[in-house]
Amino acid sequence: MQEETVLRLKSRIREQLDLDSAMSDEEFTEQIERTVFHWCRDHPLTASEKVQLVRRLFNSFRGLDLLQPLMEDPTVTEIMINGHEELFVERAGRLSRLPFAFESRGRLEDLIQAVVSGVNRVVNESTPIVDARLKDGSRVHIVLPPVALKGPTMTIRKFPEKPLHMNDLIAIGAITEEAAELLRQLVAAKYNIFISGGTGSGKTTFLNALSQYIPEDERIVTIEDSAELQIRTVPNLVSLETRNANTEGKGEITMRELIRASLRMRPNRIIVGEVRGGEAIDMLQAMNTGHDGSLSTGHSNSARDMMARLETMVLSGAELPVAVIRQQIGSAIDIIVHLSRLRDRSRRVTEICEITGVHNGEVALQTLYGFEEQAEREGKVIGGLKRTEHKLQRRWKLQMAGLSGVGEDHL
Repeated sequence: MQEETVLRLKSRIREQLDLDSAMSDEEFTEQIERTVFHWCRDHPLTASEKVQLVRRLFNSFRGLDLLQPLMEDPTVTEIMINGHEELFVERAGRLSRLPFAFESRGRLEDLIQAVVSGVNRVVNESTPIVDARLKDGSRVHIVLPPVALKGPTMTIRKFPEKPLHMNDLIAIGAITEEAAELLRQLVAAKYNIFISGGTGSGKTTFLNALSQYIPEDERIVTIEDSAELQIRTVPNLVSLETRNANTEGKGEITMRELIRASLRMRPNRIIVGEVRGGEAIDMLQAMNTGHDGSLSTGHSNSARDMMARLETMVLSGAELPVAVIRQQIGSAIDIIVHLSRLRDRSRRVTEICEITGVHNGEVALQTLYGFEEQAEREGKVIGGLKRTEHKLQRRWKLQMAGLSGVGEDHL
């Protein structure tokens, strides 16, 4: 479909219709159809082309314009807009440039404002960076000029309508059945688990899958910058989301405030979607004050690197000696699960480590499972998690949960 045709018809619809009127979607669609059918008298189209044209025009006014078909395409996992003329998508871990573009920079800016206003966010020249989400739960990150040199930039991370279960992750080789069973027992026994990994390694997807092991009779509070988690197995669920300051610089609600507020809600567990800064100290203190079984994620290159990053995060929010911070980490977090995106673009669990405490002034880790590559066939990495000789040392939570005798051969 030629973009010139779409632009002409959009201009005609703007002239003919009152776009600010309270017209229902059905009525608006009917008006678009009349415009298209009238235009087709001199420009014949097939029935399917007419349908596509009507949908495209509707989406340009009341949907996500060019992005709507991409949002409806289940094979697209990420949409990247580097400016109104430069669009990329990710399918099956591979990036490709799209052969079309927005009609103007102004149209992209209008779309961005429509997205952020729908979730009570503000983005402008004075606040040029914002995280938001769409109605379907997709995560949106926006950067405006002058920070973005090419023009308005938007990245959309899509999530499946139905969150993946651990069995799905086992089926695609992200984790082995044995390691998943270990994690099931650890979640049931209320071990504090931290998921680490790089950008796009599948941390949120894995956290969703892990949360399905939480007993349904517990009370859970989730805390996120922009709500992404899809926890559907626990009915007693409170979801909290941070809020940016308004145009006057007031009304901001930070992750730290939400973590503190959650402690007054009598949660059995607290799930922090991702820690990035000073809220790490509040998360660790919550884990150390009776909220066992809590889960969180963070960016790092390895489980060991995550320890150093957590120290840096805590230092950004509290003036504490490093020895005290390490003691907090060593007593709060029980298990680190590290995910990686391999060279074949597959997402795998590559480490499951236990924090055994603080030894010689350092947070001590021992690897329970590590990823071993066996071969590479047709560009695909063949391998999986292998159990190490180390056995779980912190067993008292298993004993408290009545699981001490379960699976002792690999615990």
